[in-house]
Amino acid sequence: MQSAKTEQRKFVFVDPGKCTGCGICEYACTLEKGEAIWNPIRSRIRVIRMTPLFNFALACRACKDAKCVKACPEKAIAQAENTGLLIIDEKKCKGCDWCVQACEYGGITIHSDTGKAIACDLCQGEPKCIEACPEEALELVDSDEAAEKRFNDALEKLPAETEQLTTAVKNKDWKPLLAIAEKRSEKVTEKLEALNKKAVAQKQK
Repeated sequence: MQSAKTEQRKFVFVDPGKCTGCGICEYACTLEKGEAIWNPIRSRIRVIRMTPLFNFALACRACKDAKCVKACPEKAIAQAENTGLLIIDEKKCKGCDWCVQACEYGGITIHSDTGKAIACDLCQGEPKCIEACPEEALELVDSDEAAEKRFNDALEKLPAETEQLTTAVKNKDWKPLLAIAEKRSEKVTEKLEALNKKAVAQKQK
């Protein structure tokens, strides 16, 4: 039975203006799914690192009439009726990669060990990647329009933020940059410590 929190279409989306590309979300995801080691390739959310000011993460959007479902030659992928979340039949999946190629959002991938397709399932309504993000860059949205608005807003701010960073570097104005970097490092450290404790606890079970 699914959590009441996921009884409608929702998916994890990132604010590229906040994302630093730290990869904590990938760690949290693999840990939640019981992976023995932290390997971003095994994560159901994937970080794309572009520039210091513009990074983003990709996860399944639970699309209406998902192209990955239609592309699967083995009929191994279905969608939950209410939420649109992908249901992958590992017995049928051959790891052919057709679903990956069909997805325009990079939301489905092939597990590096099992060779089976994997996608975000929202962790039963409480995505661990959102909880773990040190910059609060991830959130649940319920429509493509909401996601695109956030993405476009970040794009519009990028030129001004790039100019500001360039000016600071040219002027060797390191103090504010170092202060920002220090605060971000503190947040990352805090989240990593919490996840590492969770990892140790899991191994001790």
